[in-house]
This record gives sequence, structure tokens and C-alpha cells, in this order.
Amino acid sequence: MRTRTQLLVLAVLAGGGAAWHFYGEQAGLPRPLALLGLERRDVAATAGAAGPVNVAVAPVRQGRVIERAESVGTVRAREAVTITAKNTGIVTAIRFQEGQRVAAGDVLLVMDDAALRAELDQARAQLDDARSQLQRVQRLTAGVVAEQRVDTLQAAARAAEGRVRQMQARLDEARLTAPFAGRVGLRSVSAGALVQPGTAVTTLDDISRVRVEFSIPEVHVARVQAGSIVKARSNAYGERRFQGTVTVADTRIDPGTRTVRLVSEFDNADEALRPGLFLTIELDLATRNDALLVPEEALDPVGERAFVFVVRDNRAQRVEVTLGQRLSGEVEVLRGVSANDMVVVRGIQRLRNNAQVRVTETMTRPTS
Repeated sequence: MRTRTQLLVLAVLAGGGAAWHFYGEQAGLPRPLALLGLERRDVAATAGAAGPVNVAVAPVRQGRVIERAESVGTVRAREAVTITAKNTGIVTAIRFQEGQRVAAGDVLLVMDDAALRAELDQARAQLDDARSQLQRVQRLTAGVVAEQRVDTLQAAARAAEGRVRQMQARLDEARLTAPFAGRVGLRSVSAGALVQPGTAVTTLDDISRVRVEFSIPEVHVARVQAGSIVKARSNAYGERRFQGTVTVADTRIDPGTRTVRLVSEFDNADEALRPGLFLTIELDLATRNDALLVPEEALDPVGERAFVFVVRDNRAQRVEVTLGQRLSGEVEVLRGVSANDMVVVRGIQRLRNNAQVRVTETMTRPTS
């Protein structure tokens, strides 16, 4: 009995659904409540998928982009030398202060030269005697003195002249002078010290202009030339930036590292850059004043590829782009978009190619 009742109910429901399908749709009558709920959800889903997606966009703008290569370098003095003693002797005077700036030719150290002066006086006396003998012989009548005697006296006079010049040079070497203008370092000797040839006295560096050597990958060789701008920074000076120029590139590429060494020069009037200082280098390779830039939020990366959604005729077109330099909050696009295109920056997750969109906000960015 129970089974017969259940079958009857199902038949009535089926008949009612069929009757509604035949008559109800023609007359606009409502479906049963359960079927109506399902229909409403299907309609809502269809409407949500087909309706426009709210997005925020930003224009592709043109700006200045500087392409750079980064490296590290070390400061070198433009001219640098270690001042050393050339003769054995006692230091009698030190005429510089550590860290002092000196001019070319300034006397830095004096050694005891009493013995050298005595030898110089003796050499001068020998020269005077040799010249006197030669002059007496030359005043005699030709044929009285053998020609060989004259030649011997001339040779003796020349030897005496050479001896005088030699002693004068040794005497000059007893006074150490600055070979060029610069700043002296710490001194290594004291007055009264006995020094030997080669003993280091101090250092002398010309750092009014310094050299910075660094290396870059070989792929950039063709884009580097004398005069290329170099920027440098050091942790010792915080946010301060130094600017110089490339002066010369090595003629050879290192086969081990596949890099080429460059030499740059920096003005250093305040002598902030000291020899041996470690610097982070940025070398300008190219400047593009009309580069195309998009916000970083507009990128839709897929593996090593990148896409953006460009809004055209109220639809979002998914476009693959080739990226260039990255700036603060922006990325350069080399290919894929045009100037003043509108790219989606918010709402990307809900988009698909050629989806209809509604622009709710247009973001503006400062020009560079």
C-alpha cells in the first residue's frame, strides 16, 4: 500500500512538471519552488560571467630610462709613490707633517751630507788641477809636448768633471723631494735614524683626481666608450653619489671571467675618495628618453613570459610584452604596447582575454 502511494505522488509531480513545462512557460506561470531556486542561481551565474568586470586602469606613459651595468671597484690614486732613501746615511731633518699637502719639489727629508760634501770638494779640486795642467800644456809651442801627453791630460780633465757630477748627484740625493704635488702619508723614520738605500720614508699620493678600476661582462663591450658616465657609492658615505667618466678600456677580455677591465676617473677635490676604498659602480650603457613604462601591478607573469591586459573598446585584450629596465614601481616595455594605451592595474585576477570591462578608476602617475 505504501509503495503504491509513493508511486502515485511521483507520477503527480512528474505530470505537474510536464504540464508546467507545456502550459506554464506559455502563460508565464512560476515553476515549483525548488526548480525556481535552481533557475535563479543559474541565471545569476550566467549574468555574472557575461557582465562587465570592474577594473582600474593606468596609461602607458613615456619617460626617461637609463640602462646600467653594475660592478664593484677600488679607488686608486692618480699618482702614487713610496718615498725611499737612495743612500746610506743619518736622518738630520724631517720637513713634512703626516697628512700634509706638498708641492712638487718640496724637500721632505734631509740626511747627513758632510762626508758627501767633503768628497765633492775633493773632486772639484782634482778637476781644477786637471784643467790647469791641460791649459799649461796647450800654451806650449806645438811640437814641444807630445800629442799623446795632451790627450792624456784631456782625458783626466773629463774624468774629473764626471767625478764632480757624480758627487753632486749623490749630494742631491741626500735631500728627498716630492716628485709631484700630493699628500704625504705616515712617516716611517725619525730624525737621527740610520737609513739604507731602499728604506721607506713615507708615501705620496695625488688624490685631487682618482682612478677607479672595475670590470663588466663582455656582452657590454660594444656599448662602452671613453666618456661613458660612471656613478659610484660607498657605505662610508651613505646616500652620497660620486660621478666620473670612463677613460680607457683594457684591450683584452679575461678568458676566465669573460669580463673586460675599465678605468674611470673621478674629480676628488674634497679628497673624500681615498686609495683602497671599496665602491659600488653603476655604468651608464644607454639612455632612452621616450621609453614606454607601465606600473608593476599591471604585469601578469607566466613563467619567464609576461603579459598585460590592454583595454580597447571596453574589452581587456591580453597582450604578451617584452620587458626592459625596472624602475621604482614601474617597468619598461620594449614591445607589446603603445604610448597612451590603457593597461589594467586592478582586477586582473577576474579577467580573461577579450573580457568586457567597466573602468571604475583611471590612475595617474608623475612624469619623469
